[in-house]
Amino acid sequence: MSSTRPLIDQFGRTITYLRLSVTDRCDLRCTYCMPERQTFLPRKEVLSLEELHKLALGFIERGVTKIRLTGGEPLVRRDMIELVRALGRNLGQGLEELTLTTNATQLAQHADDLYVAGVRRVNVSLDTLDRATFAQLTRRDSLPQVLEGIAAAQAAGLAVKLNAVALKGVNEAEIPALVEWAHGQGMELTLIEVMPLGEVEGDRFDQYLPLSAVREDLEARYTLTPSPHRSGGPARYVDVAETGGRLGFITPLTGNFCEGCNRVRVTATGQLYACLGGTEQVDLRAALRGDNPDAALSAALDQAMRIKPERHHFVIDQLGAAPALARHMSATGG
Repeated sequence: MSSTRPLIDQFGRTITYLRLSVTDRCDLRCTYCMPERQTFLPRKEVLSLEELHKLALGFIERGVTKIRLTGGEPLVRRDMIELVRALGRNLGQGLEELTLTTNATQLAQHADDLYVAGVRRVNVSLDTLDRATFAQLTRRDSLPQVLEGIAAAQAAGLAVKLNAVALKGVNEAEIPALVEWAHGQGMELTLIEVMPLGEVEGDRFDQYLPLSAVREDLEARYTLTPSPHRSGGPARYVDVAETGGRLGFITPLTGNFCEGCNRVRVTATGQLYACLGGTEQVDLRAALRGDNPDAALSAALDQAMRIKPERHHFVIDQLGAAPALARHMSATGG
């Protein structure tokens, strides 16, 4: 790589965290994420294993210390573990943490391999513990496989953090039980506000549950103490005295956190999005497939730093409003 300069955007923020999507495909169809009949990318458009690896190495060379592999559902990609092994060899050599976000449907069969490759924690997306609600929300009756995957991950030595999207009238009443279950199983839980990305079959105004209201409800039940803990992402944490566990809040709508942004996202087709909530992008696939990929990739990363916006402008304030962006979260990388 031709340059070892750190990635610093025009607002002085240093980018040390890459969320790298390996596929836009998923084996669930969560109602807030995508329609039932989602159209996925042709496989030929997706970066190869070698290209994903080379791209990640380019980011590490420029100072990225944390890589999270995402999708879609990353574990539905057949060669995914090979990529994890290849990236894991960089741990302690610039890369400090390698992790992934998963829905855990495939986690039971891969948990041991992930640990051996150097992964030490995973984020599992789980919005409900009720099987009927899970089936309604994801359009798949897969809760038993998810719980099996979580148990296998813990047995393999992986720390598990649960991510739950707060959804009005869907899992709203269940959030305290989800907190208690997660903490009782030795897991952190982070609550997330629904984000206006991509067309879905319902209306996100009907789904949107402000976490300010959720936190007020939880404070009536528990003793919440602000925690200095940071995971490298946008979550802000509290300690829950009654459960002995940690609870996170990701608030893109009620509490903008962009001033401390340290991350970029790259899609499975090699498009770098400088902001989840923006359209600013750089084509890294073209750089990788050009005549001088090392120099082209470094130049593309410099361009990304110039176009990264100061903040996103997510709003969900009226029924029938168009999504903030047309692309789905699964296309960007969760």
